[in-house]
Amino acid sequence: MMKEREPVSGFSGLSKEEKIALAGKLSSNPEHFARELTRYWHQDPEVQALLDEFSENTVSNFILPFGLAPNFLINGNSYIIPMVIEESSVVAAASRAAKFWFSRGGFRTTVPSVLKPGHVYFKWKASPKLLIEHEREIGNYLLENSRHLTENMENRGGGIRSINIRDMRPEMPDHYKLEAVFDTADSMGANFINACLENFAALLPEFFRVKGILIDEHDLEITMSILSNYTPGCLVTCRVECPVQDFAGMGSGIDALSFAEKFREAVEIATHDASRAVTHNKGIFNGVDAVVMATGNDYRAVEAGGHAFAAAGGRYSALTNIDLSGGMFNYELRMPMAIGTVGGLTGSHPLARLSMDLLGFPDAKQLMQIAASAGLANNFAAIWSLITSGIQRGHMKMHLANILGALGASQEEKDAATDHFRDKTVSYRAVQGFLEDLRRKV
Repeated sequence: MMKEREPVSGFSGLSKEEKIALAGKLSSNPEHFARELTRYWHQDPEVQALLDEFSENTVSNFILPFGLAPNFLINGNSYIIPMVIEESSVVAAASRAAKFWFSRGGFRTTVPSVLKPGHVYFKWKASPKLLIEHEREIGNYLLENSRHLTENMENRGGGIRSINIRDMRPEMPDHYKLEAVFDTADSMGANFINACLENFAALLPEFFRVKGILIDEHDLEITMSILSNYTPGCLVTCRVECPVQDFAGMGSGIDALSFAEKFREAVEIATHDASRAVTHNKGIFNGVDAVVMATGNDYRAVEAGGHAFAAAGGRYSALTNIDLSGGMFNYELRMPMAIGTVGGLTGSHPLARLSMDLLGFPDAKQLMQIAASAGLANNFAAIWSLITSGIQRGHMKMHLANILGALGASQEEKDAATDHFRDKTVSYRAVQGFLEDLRRKV
């Protein structure tokens, strides 16, 4: 904690070493602080210089595991999916589910729409009728005077699909928003959308001047222009199906029909109980986020949009639905996902490029389907564990390596612990006790 009352000035202009030295004064051990940060610099100075450019005031690299989940069959194509995530059980769970579904048709996915909204928020104190009467003219004027921004996107198959004025007065007096809907082709499109919206904000008052429509200078006040990460028009669906009888042997002491019925009940609980729905959907994002991060996309935007979509009905609910009619198990995920395959970190981060190469350089729609498949796989695997052996045993098995690392176990001790806990429940205290006994004997 800093005791000085004055703010730090010129921090961004300092060298990395100077920033580390200044920040290190706040740590318990400045030398250790500096040593650990520099230890994770990339050994190739050119690569490190590239990484430094991705964010402001970069002083080191925070390393996350880059894992691979094999056996994903998606719309008839086989994939090994890259996943960047720190939760130890996620990649294993995704792989387990993918292998189960591989021989049952795999994951069937579609992208019904790829439209993304953005808004110019403004106050309008003149006649509401005057604004609405010119809605179409305003839209045409904005489009015509934004060609310099939209031409390249239109050449790639994207562009602006609609412009409308939405009345916000029931909630906020005098407030409206101009809503534009965009197709950004294979890019996530944030910069493109925001550039268009800011141009619209400048053009909106100009429209009334050019058309000779007299309004007072205070009748129109622009508040802000910004894209929305709520993208219900940019949807992906992913489903799996098989005969219920295929679930024979999925858990000790549970037959195929009982497994399917318990699975359905688990999904229905998540549908009706927000407490469970949040964790249910978190399991989906375990897979989705891992792919989004591996490909250099914005997982915060995907999560924010997904959670808003889950609450669109007025109550937070599951992003999945299930049907067991006709002796068949049908399970589907439906969620918004605004991601891209060109621009941003996807094209500039070396490992993001490798991820795209591994996936066969998919377009944006294909990448949405791959990420959704990882999400449904993780969710399926989680419920599979929950209704059979319980999730903690498998999770803690995967977490054993993390516990051993935190306790400073040697390789010999890790091998002994892995063998010891092969058929035992893992907990931090149990592992700690095992190591203490082992070291005492030595």
